Amino acid sequence: MTAATKPAHIAMFSIAAHGHVNPSLEVIRELVDRGHRVSYAIPAVFAEKIAATGARPVTYTSVLPTPDDDPSAWGTELIDNVEPFLTDAIQALPQLAEAFENDRPDLVLGDTTSFPARILAHRWDVPFIQFSTHMVAWAGYEEEVGEPMTAQLMSTERGRAYRARFARWLTENGMGHMDQDRFTGRPDHSLVLIPKVLQHKADQVDESVYTFVGACLPRRERRARWQRPAGAEKVLLVSLGSAFTKQPAFYRTCAEAFGDLPGWHVVLQIGAHVDEAELGPVPANVEVRRWVPQVSVLEQADAFITHAGAGGSKEGLATATPMVAVPQAADQFGNADTLVGLGVARRVDMADATSETLRAAVLALAEDPDVARRLAEISAGMEREGGTPRAADLIEAALPVA
Repeated sequence: MTAATKPAHIAMFSIAAHGHVNPSLEVIRELVDRGHRVSYAIPAVFAEKIAATGARPVTYTSVLPTPDDDPSAWGTELIDNVEPFLTDAIQALPQLAEAFENDRPDLVLGDTTSFPARILAHRWDVPFIQFSTHMVAWAGYEEEVGEPMTAQLMSTERGRAYRARFARWLTENGMGHMDQDRFTGRPDHSLVLIPKVLQHKADQVDESVYTFVGACLPRRERRARWQRPAGAEKVLLVSLGSAFTKQPAFYRTCAEAFGDLPGWHVVLQIGAHVDEAELGPVPANVEVRRWVPQVSVLEQADAFITHAGAGGSKEGLATATPMVAVPQAADQFGNADTLVGLGVARRVDMADATSETLRAAVLALAEDPDVARRLAEISAGMEREGGTPRAADLIEAALPVA
């Protein structure tokens, strides 16, 4: 906190998803360290993680699938992916309004998926800053992405009902002047918690609205540690993130590809949806874990097989780790192509992920000096984006003057 900044009450709103909560944690911890009082609205399953930052968890009941639910709970159609967020927001808004009724904040932070955050900031007439944990809109986004998605929704009765319901909800909450596409995708100010190099058409992003602060990773002294085994000449991390991890056949393929490969130690993170017994016999050089301290492993890794989620992608870049991208869903396909375009990764789609293709991709990347050089340049550029301290500075700058 600067000498001119007084302690404030800041409220953060998010959903129960690792990929949306984790990027915000260090910024929240930094704000607390600077003397601010931070309330963090989150379902109870994440309360302990939030409390560890020094913020006060404000728990609410959510109807969204949880990290422990099977990924199939999200469905397969566009409407299946978007409708739950509106349903959750409608039922969560009264809970959150009541929770803050006698303790209104001076500023609201909100994840892109937390619709009540912007509603409440408008209701309370306080500044609102969106946290974007993934790519943001660029000039032409509506024509390229937004309008085709809207047309797809409007082609079905369920999709039309969803958009009408969203419009009614905005009107009922005093924001009928704003269409839902602007409401969800065009904030007045957003902190983008990915490096600019991961942004599609970055040169067409309005940086008066979107500020890229890069990866807000934990300070080294705060990070959980992973110990590299003695004798491990090379380390490979395999992780498909936290959601789309129900892939036992893929994990078996990875074990086959790298098992007993001379000098290599493999950290195989399988997540919550696979029983280790499904993998069968595992070679001695393969370490199977449900979860690992990913940044710590990557700091010591020579290669990373990743689903190319925004979190894993930026951590791979920050730690200068060559990546094999095996995208699973959502923005991961675009991220994978971006990483390939940066010259630091190869894309292997799941249908093509044989032991031979995975091994060839990893070994080629790990031995390529041009890949190492490019990663070093990108990692240095990310440092200059400012990360956690810059994000906290920008939040403080937006606080109302007392």
